[in-house]
Amino acid sequence: MNTTISDAAGSVKISYIVTFPEAQAHYTDIEMNISGLNQNALDLKMPVWTPGSYLVREFSKNVESFSAISHGKTLAFAKNRKNCWHINTTGISSLTIKYKVYCFEISVRTSFVDASHGFLSTTGIFMYPDKMLHQPSTIHIVPYDGWTKVSTSLEEVNNDQFTRHAPNFDILFDSPIEVGNQDIFGFDAAGVKYEVAMVGGGNYDKERLQKDMAKIAEQETAVYGENPNKYYVFIVHNRVRGGGGLEHLSSTTLGASRDNYANETGYQNFLGLVAHEHFHLWNVKRLRPIALGPFDYDNENYTTDLWIAEGFTAYYQNVILRHANLIPTDNYLNALAGIINVIENQPGAKVQALAESSYDSWIKAYRPNENSINTGISYYDKGAAVAMLLDLEIINNSNGKHSLDNVMKYMYQTFYKLKKRGYTDAEFKQGLEKFAGENLDDFYKKYINGLTTIDYNKFLGYAGYKLTDELADPNEPSLGINIANNNGKKIVTSVLRGGAGWIDGINVNDELTAIDGTPITDIATMLSGKKPGDKISVSVNRDALPVILQVTLLKNNRVKYKIDSLPNASSAQLEVRKKWLNL
Repeated sequence: MNTTISDAAGSVKISYIVTFPEAQAHYTDIEMNISGLNQNALDLKMPVWTPGSYLVREFSKNVESFSAISHGKTLAFAKNRKNCWHINTTGISSLTIKYKVYCFEISVRTSFVDASHGFLSTTGIFMYPDKMLHQPSTIHIVPYDGWTKVSTSLEEVNNDQFTRHAPNFDILFDSPIEVGNQDIFGFDAAGVKYEVAMVGGGNYDKERLQKDMAKIAEQETAVYGENPNKYYVFIVHNRVRGGGGLEHLSSTTLGASRDNYANETGYQNFLGLVAHEHFHLWNVKRLRPIALGPFDYDNENYTTDLWIAEGFTAYYQNVILRHANLIPTDNYLNALAGIINVIENQPGAKVQALAESSYDSWIKAYRPNENSINTGISYYDKGAAVAMLLDLEIINNSNGKHSLDNVMKYMYQTFYKLKKRGYTDAEFKQGLEKFAGENLDDFYKKYINGLTTIDYNKFLGYAGYKLTDELADPNEPSLGINIANNNGKKIVTSVLRGGAGWIDGINVNDELTAIDGTPITDIATMLSGKKPGDKISVSVNRDALPVILQVTLLKNNRVKYKIDSLPNASSAQLEVRKKWLNL
């Protein structure tokens, strides 16, 4: 993991010095040095979003104290848009830019600095000269007092861990940097050296993680036939409560709960997160929708294919664990049933199509509100369900010769390796059809671009399984609302489209106080003995004013599916099952 920098294309040279003089106050100081300029003006930009997280986050909001200096003279500048600083460089060949970045947002996609460590999400740290995304740069890090380690996939310069090289800005913006005293260990798998940087402590077992993470890397590499990395870094932030991940070309950042590793469910959930983000090094970072690269860092990059980029990855995170024998079959089927339950209990699944969900991620997915459950569906959840359908369809139609794995490998080889570009909607569909051996127009019409309820049993039946609803009680009544207990108060958090509360006017933020005059205790108990069609009086406090609502109870439409074996599965069904679950 070492390089010696040669002359960049052209004469422009770019370098950064990163310091943390006020780490305790959450600041990172940047000095950017540019030489070899031969132009009358320079626009310096900061990205407004980070690839893999489809929301404009306005990283420039955290920038302050911008200045430009050349040969000891302070240069005038003007902001000519929210993320762009314009400098007159007539007669100037070199200059130094200085600015500070406030870093105090805990997530896998934003920077966080305090006295204990610094996590630099590079899209929100480094400015770049407009129209020079292709230029290489060096980054020299001066650690805060007591910090001794750097973890990043950027290559070292002259064996100095504190000096790194970025071949271009796309790679710089795809390479987060962790600086501090993280616990670093590693393993070799699929011909790749892996680094795991644990931040924040935790009750993890290094030897078990090394072994199991290696199995994941090997299993996922087998899907694509090659691992394109030489070095890969897992940056893991352990907190009291943590979660989420963000993929990068040769690394990933994960959020985890530091005390959950000793809990088997928590441990398997962490392995699922590892499998998800690591699978992305192929799916989306290299095999990608055509809209996602080259990136436009100034604006939204729209695609209808996040159900493939994220949904398929969400499917594979569990399949990979099953194929690597890291989870038992029942755990896998329970995880799959959980995804189905999320979809089928969400009224928005009948409102927003899967392709539309992908396209609208920029305005909806990362900005949920109290009505989101009624208006949309996650391209993660429904995309994972659709991936399952397609996997089973391909296995069944090919008599076990092919699976979705073959599609992913074919698309990777064809578009990333040979054509060196992303795929279109139509091209991915053609790849699926190649291995399914059938036209998928109707499938796309129903499940990708339409709102048809998924016929799960048709596809699960290929493997000798069926769905069983554990809540199939035709006489159970419901108010059609979700509530939270807030200091003993029952507060409505969502009202489900078409339910009793929706129709008869219960509102989000209402405090439920009584049913038929009896003070609220447990709502399920208070509705016991009633049936759909019964009328009740619901008392609420709304904006501190009492309101009484007459509500007609409706049937509880909530489902709780589990996946059961068919009683007399055929040998053909059992063969599909064997292929699907690696039995």
